[in-house]
Amino acid sequence: MFRYFPTNYVWDLSVNLAIEMGGRMGEIAEMCAPLTEAAKAPDADGTRAFRESWEKMAQRLEGLAQDDLARGRTLSASTKLMRAANYLIIAERMQAHGSDGRLALYRHHLASFYQALSLGRSGAYRVEIPYQGKHLSGIFVPAEGVQGPQPVLIQVNGFDSTKEMRYMAQLPGLLAKRGIASLVLDQPGTGEALRLQDLTARHDSEHWATPVYNWLAARADVDAARIGIEGVSLGGYYAPRAVAFEPRFACGISWGANHDWRDVQKRRLEREGDFPVPHYWAHAAWVFGAKDIDDFMARAEHMHLDGVLDRIRVPYLVTHGKHDTQIPLKWAHRTYDQLVNSPHRELVIFDERTGGVMHSSVDNSGPVLDCICDFAAETLGGRTA
Repeated sequence: MFRYFPTNYVWDLSVNLAIEMGGRMGEIAEMCAPLTEAAKAPDADGTRAFRESWEKMAQRLEGLAQDDLARGRTLSASTKLMRAANYLIIAERMQAHGSDGRLALYRHHLASFYQALSLGRSGAYRVEIPYQGKHLSGIFVPAEGVQGPQPVLIQVNGFDSTKEMRYMAQLPGLLAKRGIASLVLDQPGTGEALRLQDLTARHDSEHWATPVYNWLAARADVDAARIGIEGVSLGGYYAPRAVAFEPRFACGISWGANHDWRDVQKRRLEREGDFPVPHYWAHAAWVFGAKDIDDFMARAEHMHLDGVLDRIRVPYLVTHGKHDTQIPLKWAHRTYDQLVNSPHRELVIFDERTGGVMHSSVDNSGPVLDCICDFAAETLGGRTA
């Protein structure tokens, strides 16, 4: 894992996310250079300084993109705006819930991202799926070179990621080249669902996964028999739970095996393991709509996969970093061991030889991206060559 702030894992996690989402090292180094002392400050003071530095770079890139647009250079403008969107969402996820200007910063990020998406002409586009009288938003990325109904891999967020972050982290584009379409989703408790729709997280992920499956299956351009689901980090709990209770899914993938999240929370109360975001307990209460830590912990009691995974009867892939400091490796083995009725189960542990040893391989996502894409292609009828 690239360590710029050796005393602050949470900040370094953010830096690594920005790198994996296409950030430029020169820009990242410039944003981080004035923050060495701020990284040692309390959360509120430190994250405010972090935001100011990263937002400043994003605004510079947006200005440069306007220069490109004035000359008709829309593709160059798109790449700059996409990096601006990257830095804005990294800054936003570091802020406390309810902090001054956080929602405006999020909306700024969305505006930059979707302008970049439109100018880049990638073929990807935003969609809305009816849910609970509101909607879940997603990004649909068509497969390349597919005639007729296409297979789709739904991709869901972790505890603090968003669909735009997942899009920038390359998986949808790599799948498209293998003939697999993507629906990158902000499920309840994440992204737009949380920030703009007030849809909080719930343990029974099938509650939202089934309507999403139905929405996809009703599309003429989707093969309903070839829809899978993948989840990263906390999504490594949501995805297998969804596959277990929605048997029409054709496969499942856990990018990080979050088998027993209730246990992880108990360890975090005892200061064991690393946190993914600053202001962790306030963020957790916001995500789950809990009034306090006790209420959140009561909700987290449901967040485990024991007694669930034997329901899965489709191919399933479990990946995990050998040195994950957020989710212990033992939970990857537990998930794999309980997939007793899957006709094809795989456990891939990323180690020093392969790279990607940290949480959800955030230190080097290349190996896990290849692994996930090839498994999806082989199980959903895509291509690997």
